[in-house]
Amino acid sequence: MRKDIEFPVVKDVYVAAVKEWNDDFTSHDWNTYLINTSENNLEVVIVVSRGYDDNRKTAILRHGFGTVPSKTFQKIEMITDEVLSFTNEFMLTYFIGDRLFEKTFRFAPYSINDKNAEMIPLMKTEGIIAK
Repeated sequence: MRKDIEFPVVKDVYVAAVKEWNDDFTSHDWNTYLINTSENNLEVVIVVSRGYDDNRKTAILRHGFGTVPSKTFQKIEMITDEVLSFTNEFMLTYFIGDRLFEKTFRFAPYSINDKNAEMIPLMKTEGIIAK
């Protein structure tokens, strides 16, 4: 039965947006990162991202990363200024051993901005951590 299924809690894994210089566009852009501060390697990592508001939605993007080692971070994608007013979701799925973990991280509309920046674990830079 559904009540018998155990859903392990995602701990020490985050999605964050960090403003960085982009040489290709010669501008500062927001990039999203998967951050693994846990003692475990994350295996078969998949991130599905999308953005939406009441009237519009972005394309759904899928990213496969294989393994994200313990105490490392992995760039997911750039977020353009046009979708900062959207709710931006990052649905994370991964394995530790034979256990499946899932969590959806969300950036609220307009939450990705310089005034909300805080120190990001492991990266030693400022950014916004998704809820």
